[in-house]
Amino acid sequence: MNKIIKNNTDKKTQELIIDGASCASCVGKIEVALRSIDGVDSAEMNFALRTVTVTGTVEIELLIKAVESIGYNAKSAEDKSDDELIDEKDIADQKYYKSLMRQVWIALGLGIPLMVYSLAGGPMTVDTSLERGVWFFIGILCAAIMYFSGKHFYIGAWKSFTNHTANMDTLIALGTGTAWIYSMVVVFFPMILPEMARHVYFEATAMIIGLIDLGLALEVKARGRTSEAIKRLIGLQAKTARVVRDVNGKPQEIDIAIEQVLLNDIVRVRPGEKISVDGIVIQGYTSIDESMLTGEPMPVEKSEEDEVVAGTLNKTGSILFKATRVGKDTALAQIINMVKRAQNSKPSIGRLADVISAYFVPVVMITSIVSALVWLNFGPDPAVAFAVVSATTVLIIACPCALGLATPMSVMVGVGKAAEAGVLIRNGEALQTASKITAMILDKTGTITEGAPKVTDVLIADESYSESYILKAASSLESGSEHPLAQAIVDSTIQSGIDPETVTDFNAIAGHGVQATFKGRELLFGNQKLMLKNGVPLMEFVEKAQKLADEAKTPMYLAIDKKLAAIIAVSDPIKADSVSAIKRLQANGIRVVMLTGDNKATANAVAKKVGITEVFAEVLPEDKSNKVAELQAQGEIVGMTGDGINDAPALALANVGFAIGTGTDVAIESADITLMRGSLHGLADAIAVSKATLRNIKQNLFGAFIYNVAGVPFAAGLLYPFFGLLLNPVIAGAAMAFSSLTVVTNANRLRFFKPQEH
Repeated sequence: MNKIIKNNTDKKTQELIIDGASCASCVGKIEVALRSIDGVDSAEMNFALRTVTVTGTVEIELLIKAVESIGYNAKSAEDKSDDELIDEKDIADQKYYKSLMRQVWIALGLGIPLMVYSLAGGPMTVDTSLERGVWFFIGILCAAIMYFSGKHFYIGAWKSFTNHTANMDTLIALGTGTAWIYSMVVVFFPMILPEMARHVYFEATAMIIGLIDLGLALEVKARGRTSEAIKRLIGLQAKTARVVRDVNGKPQEIDIAIEQVLLNDIVRVRPGEKISVDGIVIQGYTSIDESMLTGEPMPVEKSEEDEVVAGTLNKTGSILFKATRVGKDTALAQIINMVKRAQNSKPSIGRLADVISAYFVPVVMITSIVSALVWLNFGPDPAVAFAVVSATTVLIIACPCALGLATPMSVMVGVGKAAEAGVLIRNGEALQTASKITAMILDKTGTITEGAPKVTDVLIADESYSESYILKAASSLESGSEHPLAQAIVDSTIQSGIDPETVTDFNAIAGHGVQATFKGRELLFGNQKLMLKNGVPLMEFVEKAQKLADEAKTPMYLAIDKKLAAIIAVSDPIKADSVSAIKRLQANGIRVVMLTGDNKATANAVAKKVGITEVFAEVLPEDKSNKVAELQAQGEIVGMTGDGINDAPALALANVGFAIGTGTDVAIESADITLMRGSLHGLADAIAVSKATLRNIKQNLFGAFIYNVAGVPFAAGLLYPFFGLLLNPVIAGAAMAFSSLTVVTNANRLRFFKPQEH
């Protein structure tokens, strides 16, 4: 898929793959560097995926240069398909994981024996020539480990230093480097140090590097699972298509790569095959499983002139369809693109975390120096050793890498989880705001109801006529009319296998109905006024008609030879699950309001049936946004649900706009969240996923902040004067490594979240 999306103002959204970013402070630097370029409107980095999405008019080469100028590597993702990118990333992750695990074994191969020796009471001091020789040899081994297992930290730190910045690598390099250099000073010049300060910390250097590498390896492993949803969506794309092409002057079916399918190509799909591109069926009948896109479990019947969507599965019949959207224009391609953009975006809570973590590294470095100075000036003997341990531990424990992962990991899983339920979330901000919605406005037609009027009741008044005869007569009478109610009668009759016939002496009576002659009989079809005007007695059927009207149906009388034959009622039926979905919203404390342009009687009847007590009726499309503003003025956080066309201004003004899609005609760009299936349960699902994701983000941020905030004073030795406790640098390294793993694991818990069953 093309990674560049141009809009009508020549702005484009481009994606870069970043190499060398190691923590949240890197994210801030890269984003600032890109945003400082003239012509860049926005730049958002997904630290979990190591990608950055840039919107603006700047060429890709300039963006890459800007990233490289601050010490990171970047390359464009625009020339690769999604499949290629995923494969490339998987291969790179596997290679990186193996490399890290190799480094872990090398580092811990020395670190663990030294640690066991130390814990067993073995002397870690330098007093004799033999001890100097042994520790010198171990120091050389440790230096080799710093090169083989930890050189990426030192290279990253050096790059940051030359660019006048600091990041996680800086802290690790300073921490481990300080411990090693101090230990080598002890080995070479023990005489310049007090006897109690001749302690070596080679085990700390080796263990810290090994444990942090282990944490990174486990993080890489766990991180891969967070992008499973997008992998599944990409996996829906067919690789090949069978098209009908002229070969040697004769039409033949040939298999070609999906990229070679052209607009208007005729495509053959057999049972069990995936639909390759979007199109319209021109021959055949089948049922298609669209659950992977819409979340709707039941297969959908398809025949001529029905739309089919790329990525869905043909279940039974063999069909031919004409390609109407190919390549990046297919609904599936747009969905993948939208999910990827949403996963790369950040909610405001994530941006706050990035800002805080960007200041963390310099603050930690200052804290480390202050801590060392305090120990040197006020600490007990050996003050130098205490100062080194304290400074090293502060540097290691305070790295904000967990903070950087907290938000993007949860957003990736949450957006992917929503996509699996047929809910497409446009960006992180919409994801966050949806969790706070207090009022939900529902458009009636097409949202609560099916949006397609149908014949719902046929009440026979004269038993000498059958229902089929009544429908044939009414549809014959209405077949020339374009009125929606007339069309509903004609459509319903045809669907019942009854074809309308020709009428004569047709006459439309404005405001009343129609009259005509059908097979030599005089027909009158319309409202009560038409019947009364022509002297047709209605008797108890007036009451029955009123009852139908109270049920939000439109009753119409049919008289044959001036005698009432039947009442036909037409209604836009309420969706089967609208009532239960609205109950779910209300059970979550959300104020549900119905908005419609229909008259009050119909609106109130529909509202009553679905359990809504607040109704805005007879609202013109241009006034719908005023109703949104009205609720916002009352302090509500408003969600607006509509079809994305007439409701566009209201959708835009609402705190979160929900567009009802059909799975084949997705109004992806018209709202913050698009529901791929028509069911309102998608709303409750979206809000449930949103709340779960935000809760997960807060858990991650709390854990990461507490870890850093509580860890730094402990590492600096604040507890030593009271309890004699000083954190070992090795423990700090282990805690730092596993803090990131904890965040990733917690985010992965979201994969098992299920919205309420319905």
